Amino acid sequence: MDIIIEMKTPGGKKGIVLIERKNPPFGWALPGGFVDYGESLEHAAVREALEETSLKVNLLYQLGTYSDPRRDPRLHTISTVFVAEAGGRPGARDDARNIEVFGHHEIDFPLAFDHGKILADYFERSKRG
Repeated sequence: MDIIIEMKTPGGKKGIVLIERKNPPFGWALPGGFVDYGESLEHAAVREALEETSLKVNLLYQLGTYSDPRRDPRLHTISTVFVAEAGGRPGARDDARNIEVFGHHEIDFPLAFDHGKILADYFERSKRG
């Protein structure tokens, strides 16, 4: 499960929270993780967001499910992606080495997993309203 966290920085910049991963595969990625046994997807999304970003999120909607067997080089994973909003100050925790809020046009670099495709779908949907 992955989370697109929309937020404004204290300076007023609107963007998406990305983490730089501590563990392979390295690179920038959406916050997210695995669902624990007996846990709902929604609860896992809120928990993982807090664990990796220090942010308490409000889930807005489910963007979709991504299941390409090649999306994660470690093993075949299926990810349900949530869009959420948050306020406050992000802080890198748990599996995150670094954290940053990026505007749409600032994300001009490769992302881990299939997160580039996920964000392309998100920005396309946002454009349509």
